[in-house]
Order: sequence, then C-alpha cells, then structure tokens
Amino acid sequence: MLKGTKVGLRARHEDDIPILQAELYDDAVTHSRAQGSPWRPFTPGSKHSPVMVNDTDQGIASFSVVELDGGTLVGTATLWGIDTHNRSAHIGLGLLPSARGKGYGTDVVAVLCHYGFVVRGLHRLQIETLADNAAMLRSAERNGFVREGVLRSSSWVLGEFLDEVLLGLLAEDWKPAARS
Repeated sequence: MLKGTKVGLRARHEDDIPILQAELYDDAVTHSRAQGSPWRPFTPGSKHSPVMVNDTDQGIASFSVVELDGGTLVGTATLWGIDTHNRSAHIGLGLLPSARGKGYGTDVVAVLCHYGFVVRGLHRLQIETLADNAAMLRSAERNGFVREGVLRSSSWVLGEFLDEVLLGLLAEDWKPAARS
C-alpha cells in the first residue's frame, strides 16, 4: 500500500467493485463528468465493468483509495496513459460522495505524484479536468501542478460542450510531502 497523510492507495479488491460501480459508475452524471466516454449501463458483476482492473495493461495503474484510519473504501485513483519512452502519465481520481470535501483528493494527488515520480521514475504528470471542477483544480494546485492551458469546449458532457483545464507537473518542480 502507498500511504499519504489521510489515505492509502492499494490494489483493487473484489469487494470494492460493487461499491465503486454503484457509487461512482452507475451515477450517470458523475461518470459523464469524469470520463471522456458516454455512460452506458453495465450489469453488476460484469467482467467488462469500468471499475474492474486489467492487471495486464502496462499503461495504467489502478488503485482503490482507503482511509488510513479504519481502512474504509473512499474511491479510486489511477495513473493512466503511462508512457515509458517520454516518462509521462496522467492522473485521475474519483471519490465516493460521502468522502468528498475532506481533503482526500489533495492527499490522493500527492500519493500519485510520489508513485509516478519516485516509484515509476516519470518526468511529467498531467491532469485534465473540467474547468468547473474546483475540487480537482484545488487538489492539483496544492500539489504544485501548474495550469498550462484551457481546452475550449473540448468535452461533451450531458448535452453541452465544456472547457477542460490542462495542468502539468515536472519531477524537478515537485515538492514531496512527508511520507508515512
């Protein structure tokens, strides 16, 4: 397990799947705002569910996020689009509704930075988020990410185009938090 100050990132467990599916994926609005693909229903227990982990895909590292105090599942975290040649990757996360507003997002981003820069030896991490996602923007900027641009009307979300903000962080600009 990778540990931050509030949360840990661990492998996805089988009993995480129904909770993540019900609370993150089955909510069409949450999914539509978080993913670049349209929502469609998946049968509970389907091996094709987006919350299932493909351990053979070297371009993605998926984690379940748990509270350090008690081990309660609070969300998902992903390093995706891992490019070993250019030493870069993208960060993604999703918190269960009951876990939002508690500072977990900032801690998840910090732990993913540690994983990307220290464990994987990457040079650049990137976040793309909707321009109105204040929580993700705050979490990224608290971890040193810099706004590099706005992708105007680049995301089709529930009947309208929305802007995305592109943020980046280089290994040499990263200031790691104290690790436990």
